[in-house]
Amino acid sequence: MSEVVGTKKKIKNGVVVKVSGDKTVSVLVSGLKRHSLYGKVMRFTVKYLVHDETNRAKVGDQVSITEVRPLSKLKRWCLVDILAHTEESVAEEREIV
Repeated sequence: MSEVVGTKKKIKNGVVVKVSGDKTVSVLVSGLKRHSLYGKVMRFTVKYLVHDETNRAKVGDQVSITEVRPLSKLKRWCLVDILAHTEESVAEEREIV
């Protein structure tokens, strides 16, 4: 993916919660946000549909995603890197090999 000069694409970290189909995963991104008026710190979670070209991500993996052009009706994010694998996904890869 090439970046256009002068634009900064958002990068977020999250956890894969569902393998939605071929080349698509659902990623849950959570964080903290301060209320603009009252100042209370609140938790928030957002679920994104992410394009996974090589179908590497498994449920429970921690991943890094970036913003891309619209790929479908709801898919606007692409998988950049897998930060950490879960125990189950590592065991599955060993069984396959």
